[in-house]
Amino acid sequence: MKQFRKVLVGLDLTEMDNTLIEKTAKMVAVLGIDKIYFVHVEKDLTLPEDVAKAYPDLLAPVDEAIKNNIAVKVKASIPEDVEVDISVKEGNPMETILRWAKIKNIDLLIMGRKTELDGYGTLAKNLAQKSPCSVLFLTENVQIKEIENILVPVDFSEHSYLTLQFVERLSSELHAKITCIHIYEVPKGYYKTGKSYHEFAQIMEKNAHKEYKTFIQHHKLQHYDCHFVLKEDDPAANYIMAAAKNLQKDMIVMGSRGRTGSAAYLLGSVAEKLIQINNETPMLILKKKGENMTFLEALLKI
Repeated sequence: MKQFRKVLVGLDLTEMDNTLIEKTAKMVAVLGIDKIYFVHVEKDLTLPEDVAKAYPDLLAPVDEAIKNNIAVKVKASIPEDVEVDISVKEGNPMETILRWAKIKNIDLLIMGRKTELDGYGTLAKNLAQKSPCSVLFLTENVQIKEIENILVPVDFSEHSYLTLQFVERLSSELHAKITCIHIYEVPKGYYKTGKSYHEFAQIMEKNAHKEYKTFIQHHKLQHYDCHFVLKEDDPAANYIMAAAKNLQKDMIVMGSRGRTGSAAYLLGSVAEKLIQINNETPMLILKKKGENMTFLEALLKI
């Protein structure tokens, strides 16, 4: 697979960096990575004046010291045949990483999703929403070599088709099993038909099965196991996360956008909600490269 030749890994100088570097190294062959940009952004790289005066013999400027520290960790993990670029920047972390992703024409952004380590992941959530490329979240406890089961939320849109196309290639590299999940719901005006909620739920489920079959046949995809889940009071993301846990999935892969209408459960808001509640299962948010470029162009002109 050569879809993700150029990858950017965001580092924050916490223990999570070790996890990201180690697990990115394990993904090199699977994703076909040729070059990795490791980027750390500090709001201010200037030493306080009092500190600089008190310690005039500091070995290196702050950015160089950080870069050297990252380089040691990278050298110990990343294969020698992969080109590596390490950058320490000053500025707003989100704007800087988005700008770097555009300048370097990045294919995949890799970020950490913490469970017990310090940090709340707010930057990661914002980057996932606004990134012009796909985003992979790796959790602290993921075992990359043990990804054997992949969960793919589908709404039968073009994004679902592109996502499944990609996952088929990924699964062949990982020798992983693919399972789909489709969230459906009962229309609010169901009672006007004279049918009960339960009766109309059965109608909607039957229709979802029919749509899935048509979707698979139309796109000439393999027929994977698909779980059809009735959405009631909770957000769609909660059902996807519950399925990932109950089915013991090792990774979630989903498109960032879906079709409009009552079955549109692959919208950006669902991906964002999943990022907020999911600190256990690695997740790839798959985007058409550059689909958020209009926003990015506007941001960079501010």
